[in-house]
Order: sequence, then structure tokens, then C-alpha cells
Amino acid sequence: MINFSDLTFIFRFLPVFIVAFYLTPYEFRTLTLLIGSLLFYGVGDLKMFPVLLGAVIINFLFSRALKGGGSKVLLGFAIVLDALMLIEFKLLGQFVDSAFMPIGVSFFTFKMISFQVDNYRGKVDEKAGFMDIAAYFVMFPQIVSGPIMRFEDYAKNPFMKLWAKEDEQAEAAKLENETQESEEAKDIIDLDKEETEEKVAIEKPSKLAAIEDGLRFFTLGLAFKVLLADHLAMLWKDIGTIGYESISTALAWLGAYTYSMELYFDFWGYSLMAAGVGVMLGFPFIVNFDQPYGSRNVSEFYRRWHATLGSWFRDYIYFPMGGSRKGSFRTILNLLTVWLITGFWHGVTLNFILWGLIIFVIILCERFVLAGLPKFIGDLFGRINVLILIPLTWVVFALPDSNMLATYFMRLFPFFGVGISINEGDFIKNIGIYGIVLGTGLVVMLPVVYRFFEKHRKNPVFTIGLLALFWACIYSLSNAAGNPFLYFKF
Repeated sequence: MINFSDLTFIFRFLPVFIVAFYLTPYEFRTLTLLIGSLLFYGVGDLKMFPVLLGAVIINFLFSRALKGGGSKVLLGFAIVLDALMLIEFKLLGQFVDSAFMPIGVSFFTFKMISFQVDNYRGKVDEKAGFMDIAAYFVMFPQIVSGPIMRFEDYAKNPFMKLWAKEDEQAEAAKLENETQESEEAKDIIDLDKEETEEKVAIEKPSKLAAIEDGLRFFTLGLAFKVLLADHLAMLWKDIGTIGYESISTALAWLGAYTYSMELYFDFWGYSLMAAGVGVMLGFPFIVNFDQPYGSRNVSEFYRRWHATLGSWFRDYIYFPMGGSRKGSFRTILNLLTVWLITGFWHGVTLNFILWGLIIFVIILCERFVLAGLPKFIGDLFGRINVLILIPLTWVVFALPDSNMLATYFMRLFPFFGVGISINEGDFIKNIGIYGIVLGTGLVVMLPVVYRFFEKHRKNPVFTIGLLALFWACIYSLSNAAGNPFLYFKF
């Protein structure tokens, strides 16, 4: 059930929860969200459920002491405690047993840290109680792999009784719970009533419209995951089965781009599904991917790729350390810190640290070398970095074994040997097998395609197309083993 692309989640948990959520009286929906989210997490990772529960309670207690100010020392202690929890479970999961790493620990920990900082800064309403805060920490659309929603966005839900807009929401609840006029009064023309109904139509958000729009995003994300990412994963797996020492250079490059596309559609698909479920429940749509491969340089790429994580590092680490305001040396130090932490956040093996360092070096070159060149030259090299270097960095990201990584790069750049039993026809063979999915992926990656969907998604023709796409996904899922999202392990 923890997997959004699981048939049990799609046909059981999600519809049952949506119905239960909206049948619950307005003032108790936060409780419904909290209970449903805890149930969702408990079924997925019961062993680590006490860890989540303990983290929620401890962070709530800290928030009471820090609300609207408080001691900086206490804030620092709360942040360090959360960070140590994350580090401890990362190390246990890597070096003892993967079962010791709670599902989603990277994401709910970052939520808790950002909440404590925002609370200290006075950005959290003092009326927010335990149920409000706990539901935000554990809300099931985001607890497994994000996106990392800020508390201020959580507070914008018009379908739950929250503290921030208590007067408006009380009025909304009143309108929602109004009884129907009696049969005898139906034919009476009441101008005052007509004005009230007009006001409701304009100001009251529609639950059905929210559910429908959320389903559109959910379906598109499901298609990205099931029809693109999962099929691209087959090609990447086949390359590993052949053995990296035996693949041609052409297939090695195809593999690098295949894994890049797989990771992109897997995580973008998850993010669209998570955001879609959030929209169904009345939360704002959270953009986590914004056409990153259309970026002019790597710095921009990572503002668009996993955007909520990037903005989290910017607002809670980079800016507090001084950002780029304290000279070149401090800028370099701050960037190094951010990318080392980013690498460790993804995993404690050497390849993730190396991946973070490589991105740091590329961004450093863009900032201090390319920025000094004529604009058209800087833009050209920036796009080369995005379209060539980024796929190569994903190979580093994908292969934790240093020997395998070295072998793969020797096949990418065959200057030190030709490998073992190289089959020069392997590239053409795999293009023949996977050409359709590769071509479809390349087309869908074009920014104009998703923008067209965003603009026309409510068109009836699009709705019919999405319905067909949904059942194509269900057919594919029913005939294949479940393939977990790649970011579940982070």
C-alpha cells in the first residue's frame, strides 16, 4: 500500500480515504487526515512506526517552546536532534540492515527541521495545535518521497478547519452544512437566497473539481512511472545483466541516457501523483519538477529538478550560512557544504558523496568561469553541461560499486582497452527493442508537451485520453510485478 502505483492503493486505500475525508464533518477532517496517514505509514513500515510517532511528538514539544521566537540555543538543539536522527538511521540502514532505515525518514526529517525554523521565525500561527502539526508532518501523499511542502502551503487547504483562516473557514463550513430548502419553498423566488447562492458559487471551492483535477495529475504521473520509467528500467537492467565490461561504447552512452530518463520519469511521475493526491484533498499543487532538461546550466537544472529539496537547501542551509553575500571564498565554502550534505542525504556510500562533489565542481566552473565568457558562449557550454555532463553524473549516482563505476566509464571513454567480448551490434539490437519507449520519453521531455497538457488538461478530449491512459497503466500493472519508486530508498 505504501507504493502509489500499487493496485491496492489505487483501488482501495485512495478511494476509501477520499470518501471518508469528505464525509467527515468539516471540523474533523484534520483528524481524518492524521489517522489515515498513520494507517498508511503503519501498513508500509510497522517496525519503524514508533520512530515516526516519537519524532512527531518530540518536534511538537519543541515547537511549543519555540513558537514565535524563543531561544536560538533551543532551536539549534532541535535541529541537531532531528539531523542526528536522520544520520543515525542512514548509517544503520547502510552498514547494519536496510530494515533499520524508516521509510521516508529523509523527507519527514527535513519537514520537521523547516517547520522548527519557520516556527521560530514566527511564520507558524500560534493557534496551530498538535493535530494540525502532526497531520502536516505525516500526511500520506508526501511522507514517503516528498515533495517537501512548507507549512504555509499546508495551511491553504480550504476543505479543512485550520487556524490560519478560522473566520473564512467557519463561514465555509456553515455554507457546506446548510440544509436544503423544503419542497414547499422550492418554487418561491427569493432574491436574497439567489444572491447567497451566487456568492457560494464564486467563493466556495468545489470538492468535485479538486478531486477531478487531482486525478488528472495523478494519472499522468502514473503513466510516467508505469509506461515510461518501468520500461526504461528494463533496458538499464539488461545492460547490467550483460556486464558493463562487455557492452559497446554506443550502448554505454545509451545506458547513461536511459538511466537519466528512467530516474526523471520515475521521480517526476511520483511527484505528480503525490501532488495530485494533495490537490484531491484541497492542498495547493506543489511543483517539484519544472522541465529541468530545458535549463541553460546546471545551477538552473537543480533549481528545477526536485525543486522543493533545492529550495529547502537554499532557505535553511545556504542562505543562513551567508549564501553568496560574503565574498567568493565563503560562497565556495557554502556551495561545498550544500552539495556534500545533498550527497549524504541521498546515501552514505562513496558514489553519492562523489556525485555531490562533481555537481559542486560543475556549478563552481559555471559561476566563476563561464560567467566571465560572452553570454552566447556561456549559454552554449551551460547547455552542454546539462545535456552531456548531467547524464554522466547520473551514472555515478546509480552505481555504488567503485569497480563497476570505473568499468562503465571505461566503456563510455574506451581509451584504456576495448573490454571483453564486445558485441558491436548490441546498440542496434536494443534500439530495436526499446526504440518506441525511448522515443516517447524524448518527446515527453520537451517542455512544450507538458505545458500543453497543463493548459488543456480540462478539455473533454484530454479527459477521455487520460481515462484511456489510466486503463493502459492498470493493464500494464496487472501483468507485471510491482516496481518501487527509485526514491523510496532515500
